[in-house]
Amino acid sequence: MSSGGFNMSKFITFEGPEGAGKTSVIQAIQQKLKGYDNVVFTREPGGIEIAEKIRAIILNPAHTAMHERTEALLYAAARAQHFYEKVEPALKEGKFVLCDRFIDSSLAYQGHARGLGMEDVLSINQFAIGTRLPDITIFFDVKPEVGLARINANRQDEINRLDKENEAFHETVYEGYQKVIAKHHDRYIIVDASKPLEEVIEEVWGILRPVIL
Repeated sequence: MSSGGFNMSKFITFEGPEGAGKTSVIQAIQQKLKGYDNVVFTREPGGIEIAEKIRAIILNPAHTAMHERTEALLYAAARAQHFYEKVEPALKEGKFVLCDRFIDSSLAYQGHARGLGMEDVLSINQFAIGTRLPDITIFFDVKPEVGLARINANRQDEINRLDKENEAFHETVYEGYQKVIAKHHDRYIIVDASKPLEEVIEEVWGILRPVIL
């Protein structure tokens, strides 16, 4: 099934701190759009075989010795493969691409929280994928302490290396996101992710439905 109206491809990304509920909301939206062949769901790091293998290296809790520059470069490498193999071809075919995280995550996590500098991280990502940015970014706004509490309560079997960082790190990530949002406010839509999951799902669906259908 294709969406109605004019088929204008859009690249839509979902951002937010750890424990914001992005994945749960995206899964619910995916169910609502089941059967629409012009909508592609994907994630970063990952989305395709090579990038998923890089993801496993980045997020492995045992890799505590990983240098922050290594981390940033691995994210950029995974992003390049994912973008050229999956995202760009789908957009060229006129499809809507909905992606769980993209370049803004690198700016907030590696650029700001790891202290590498947003401009330097932006530079390596521009080498990786050029200057393509999302058309729309939905930010799941939740305070770091709330997100981390959710992780500790609900995701004990899925804790990754970034989840294990201390609260101060996640506070700095949140600060980084605020800087990204201020710079790219024209494409950002903020959703209060502290609300009950069903309310967040309906709010996000209310944003996406008129864009896609």
